[in-house]
Amino acid sequence: MTIPTFAAERAVPFYCPYCGEEDLEPEAADGGWRCRSCIRAFRLRFSGTGVIR
Repeated sequence: MTIPTFAAERAVPFYCPYCGEEDLEPEAADGGWRCRSCIRAFRLRFSGTGVIR
């Protein structure tokens, strides 16, 4: 099974969802991010577009 290019790319957050700072770095290959300001980690996941076919 081949993963489409758009699904394989990492979603990049613009700011930390906890403190609002923009000092983020990738944490893991599975979508994890770490905020250097508040020292919290979070993960982004694409759930879908909401379009029902």
